[in-house]
Amino acid sequence: MAYVVTQSCCADAACVVACPVNCIHPAPGEPGFAEAEMLYVDANSCVGCGACATACPAGAIVPAGSLPPGQQPFVALNAEYYEVFPHRDRTPLAVVAPQRRLRRPGPFRVAVIGAGPAGMYTADELLKHPEVSVDVYDRLPTPGGLVRAGVAPDHPSTKLVERLFRQIERERGFRYFLNVEVGRDLTHDELAAQYHAVVYTVGASADRPLGIEGEHLPGSLSATDLVGWYNGHPDRQDLPVPLHHERAVVVGNGNVALDVARILTSDPDTLERTDIATLPLTALRRSGVREVVVLGRRGPAQAAFTVPELIGLAAIEGLDVVVEPGGCELDPTTTAGRVLAELQQRAPRPDCPRIVLRFATSPVRVLGTEESGVTGVELVRNRLETAPDGAVRPVPTDEVETLACGLVLRAVGYHGTPVPDLPYDAARGTVPSDRGRVRPGVYVAGWVKRGPSGFIGTNKSCAQETVEQLLDDLDRTGAEALPEPVGTPESIRAVVLGRRPAAVELAGWDAIDAEERRRGAARGRPRVKLVDLAEMERVAAAAARPGDDTPTPRAARLARRLRPSR
Repeated sequence: MAYVVTQSCCADAACVVACPVNCIHPAPGEPGFAEAEMLYVDANSCVGCGACATACPAGAIVPAGSLPPGQQPFVALNAEYYEVFPHRDRTPLAVVAPQRRLRRPGPFRVAVIGAGPAGMYTADELLKHPEVSVDVYDRLPTPGGLVRAGVAPDHPSTKLVERLFRQIERERGFRYFLNVEVGRDLTHDELAAQYHAVVYTVGASADRPLGIEGEHLPGSLSATDLVGWYNGHPDRQDLPVPLHHERAVVVGNGNVALDVARILTSDPDTLERTDIATLPLTALRRSGVREVVVLGRRGPAQAAFTVPELIGLAAIEGLDVVVEPGGCELDPTTTAGRVLAELQQRAPRPDCPRIVLRFATSPVRVLGTEESGVTGVELVRNRLETAPDGAVRPVPTDEVETLACGLVLRAVGYHGTPVPDLPYDAARGTVPSDRGRVRPGVYVAGWVKRGPSGFIGTNKSCAQETVEQLLDDLDRTGAEALPEPVGTPESIRAVVLGRRPAAVELAGWDAIDAEERRRGAARGRPRVKLVDLAEMERVAAAAARPGDDTPTPRAARLARRLRPSR
């Protein structure tokens, strides 16, 4: 039985390497790898051995015969790729290049700022070299970045990449200094003096504004903030989210827009089986939202959401998905066009919550007052024009309407903020670099390097490119050699804990993770996230620091298991 890829790829390429018949593409070295929405299995060549499913860190590959009805479009999606790109010669294979080795003996110390996917992939690449040790810093007491605080709670398979990160944490030479903010607790110059290299992987934390009147009224929020709210980000738990009105409007139609629309219309009993934060779950139980309108300023063919996310939305039972093309044609030659057409032809489900995918429409003003909050949004219908360069641009018409709502969410993209002591490209929201090298000894990876694009796994190839530049610099000798840092690993730890006594190391993160899972198990949930910083610090402080006599929670459990029975 052939296997099928069913979601956006993590770009780890483990499945490609594991496949004995080279039937998964695009492979490393082929056009599109690490940029494609997903990888694809060739059903005509697949021998059904399951090696790819075993290797996939995200649980995204399953037997075609086990797909539920809502995921059947993935069979056609995988097949269509090979109609366009047949790969008849089956080359190149996913060749595993010989591991690069440093010419200089080391040891070398590297600081990675940011414990999200880009930071963890960077640490993993560096730790392939026994001469290198890595300290990962993050301002929050918990690692994971957008995997923890950005992936929708009803997408648990996407979060399985956390298993890989947990393995990286156990690699030789790895340390955490969490709950430490670079720029507040330690300056860049202080870090640079103690490490051969500093790599910033801090992401893009700001959202793009709409630039329209009323967008800062109460009830007009960024989708970024809402995602952080329901995912338990400590900075977002006090976010005022008005859910009294039966309608919410999301501006933008990328994957984040679909995520927030889906969460706002989900059955709270279903969400309770996820790791959604407790307070937002309580608020959603009381929510009056029954319809979410998702606005795209261009047509269905230019929609920013990925096909896997659209297929997943269409498969949800108990949800009425309505398509309003805005006068645009749906393209039957594409999977997205066919899924949208099928949704358009579905019988209405009046008793179900509704998501409206509305195209060729832009907001021009958010209505309401400071006292009332958002009461509606003024919309304009667009016509689409194709420019000489082939770009499709929306042009406002005279057709204007008002849509009543109590919540407006802008989901039109992220934007990076300046990093202290580093150059900044305000237009792109990035730190300018040469393939990740800002200057010898200072590097970037992830969104701070390339902008808010790609998937979780895109950070792997991005990190590899940056680490190659860093290794080149570590190999330099003579006048071009990177300066030798001051201090020792032990003195670095003493400095960090002296500046930030509440810093969380690996044992502390293990304790937080164990406590969240313990609370989750008591409620039949995967975890109940700790969202209060003080509570996280208390839980972490109860874990022994290396060298202390008090056993860690894990050690205590093992001791109990090994204790002779009476």
